[in-house]
Amino acid sequence: MSKEDNSVAGTFDCRVAFAEELAALARTDKRIVAVCNDSVGSSNLGAFKKEFPDRLVNVGIAEQNMVGVAAGLANGGFLPFVCAASPFLTGRALEQIKADVAYSNFPVALCGMSPGMAYGELGPTHHSIEDLAWIRAIGDLPVIVPADPAETRAALRWFVASGGPAFLRIGRYKVPAVMPDGQDFVLGKSATLHEGKDVTLIAIGTMVSRALEAAEQLGREGITARVINASSVKPLDNEAVLRAARETGAIVTVEEGIVHGGLGGAVAELVVQNHPVPVRIMGVPGFAPTGSTSFLLQHFGLTAEGIATQARALVAARKG
Repeated sequence: MSKEDNSVAGTFDCRVAFAEELAALARTDKRIVAVCNDSVGSSNLGAFKKEFPDRLVNVGIAEQNMVGVAAGLANGGFLPFVCAASPFLTGRALEQIKADVAYSNFPVALCGMSPGMAYGELGPTHHSIEDLAWIRAIGDLPVIVPADPAETRAALRWFVASGGPAFLRIGRYKVPAVMPDGQDFVLGKSATLHEGKDVTLIAIGTMVSRALEAAEQLGREGITARVINASSVKPLDNEAVLRAARETGAIVTVEEGIVHGGLGGAVAELVVQNHPVPVRIMGVPGFAPTGSTSFLLQHFGLTAEGIATQARALVAARKG
């Protein structure tokens, strides 16, 4: 049984795939180093540290310094993977991400670990629901949200070959596999995982599998839903989104994050300027309370049934 299996059969922790792929890449590319903020355990870097003790830099709880160190390493010819809980990486070190990494165009992988509401019971300080909005506002910085372990591995391989910086949102909440093994990640390209003509569901990360479940529910009711995995949030796959707007006439976006400025914002900005159709943005409307991840996703309607409900409403409104 794969190391990625867990107590819920058929679901996986993307951090495990991340750590395994990072080590595999490091074995053949001596430029690769990991930089973390006293997060060896939570970033699943224990095995990497054991295998490459001289290629892991632990700066302690000093996120701004962490990003600055990574920028310096990149300037010196290394390929740093910065690994830290997403709320602290993006919140505390936003200026360094903007000035030291993105503006300087240094090849640094900014890996936001355990994003969304994965820390559940640790509450609002640890919920990372604003990270996509913050990072997406920084010019020329790619924003990538893999949906499952296979896509996580592919995104790491893409970064090593890319030559520039990127933000990768690496999920902790366990998800089923939705993407085929071995498929390359292409920046700016989405994947259509389910065809449909009545409404389009555009999802990222932990929400992709739930959007697929919603499409199955809707199909049993005679509503066909297209499901798009928009893992390249920035740049967005404009062609696929606008084609969906033209062909289905309605869009629901779904993300484990704030409804302002993330995936939903990106889709709405594109659609309203090019082919206006009704768009419903699903996510978190404000601060999220304390509770288990499962409770919080249910609380905000980020479930297959919740997604199906929003899609039904759009389809019904179009039919008058």
